[in-house]
Amino acid sequence: MVSWGKVTTSHQNANGMLSVDKRIDLMVGLGDYISSDNEEWIEVKHRAVSANSWFTAGNVDLAVNNIATNFLKANRLRQWVSQYPSQHAAPKLVGIVMAGNIPLVGFHDLLCGIISGHNLLIKLSTKDNILITHLLHKLSEQAPEIKEQVKIADTLKGCDAYIATGSNNTARYFEQYFGKYPNIIRKNRTSVAILDGSETPEELSLLADDIFSYFGLGCRNVTQVCLPHGYDLNILLEACKKYEDLIIHHKYKHNYDYYLAIYLLNKVPYITNNSLLMVENALPFSAVSVLHYRYYDDKQSLEKELSESDDIQCIVGKGHTAFGAAQSPQLNDYADGIDTMKFLCGL
Repeated sequence: MVSWGKVTTSHQNANGMLSVDKRIDLMVGLGDYISSDNEEWIEVKHRAVSANSWFTAGNVDLAVNNIATNFLKANRLRQWVSQYPSQHAAPKLVGIVMAGNIPLVGFHDLLCGIISGHNLLIKLSTKDNILITHLLHKLSEQAPEIKEQVKIADTLKGCDAYIATGSNNTARYFEQYFGKYPNIIRKNRTSVAILDGSETPEELSLLADDIFSYFGLGCRNVTQVCLPHGYDLNILLEACKKYEDLIIHHKYKHNYDYYLAIYLLNKVPYITNNSLLMVENALPFSAVSVLHYRYYDDKQSLEKELSESDDIQCIVGKGHTAFGAAQSPQLNDYADGIDTMKFLCGL
């Protein structure tokens, strides 16, 4: 376990900035902190759950555990950083607009910004402003330089570059305001699964995790399954009963009841296990409590189509992202397939 000690001048480079090694040590220490049963951290997580009905304790812990395990380990961070050139120029001011659809969804951008050495101006989503604010506070306790490097703001003006995550609609505004600067502007994305009928019950159970984690609100959640003709949908519905208790959650149940009524009124064919609605639809995006499915004739052509689509973040299935791993991204799994660290290191 890395000791989370105060920064000294030996941890700084000639420009007075934290050295890359110290930035990594800080992040490893943060990983130890969020993995602990520290009473202050437990209370902060409780406040985050109370502030957003979609943030259940289980979903917050899932996000935290994935970050601590996949991102904030010394060997992983050092191997990741070694892929990018060292930065010796003066740091730029980078504005970051964070999403709030799932807990700590903006953490990877924060990590990239801190490790790359740039100064950051962050606009947090009102849906997820408690956890990241607290983590920045803990980092600045260990290294006061972080308080100068990273600032939270309501508006992002005067930045040299921007990273903004939002919907297709908000992306148009981002492009209008940030388009003349170096930028990464992310739009709506979702994930799909390709089944071939040979999946084991264990693999289908893991697929259910990919569908239902975070109530399906993440861009890495599977919202459509691609099936060979003749596939028995009841097999998949049975596997999804693993998450049948989600119907108790009032927001999830509201979605289920709403879309069930829509399908009944419009005579849209559907099947259900009383907690999930499955509807044949060529669109990969589906609503909370709804899973789209489509049939394919040629798997190779389907894979080519999906891999070239701007709508698809992740493909789950044999030969692709493993079942159950969609919501466990690694450091190199960049949103929208755009290398955030390469962008930052190239400024």
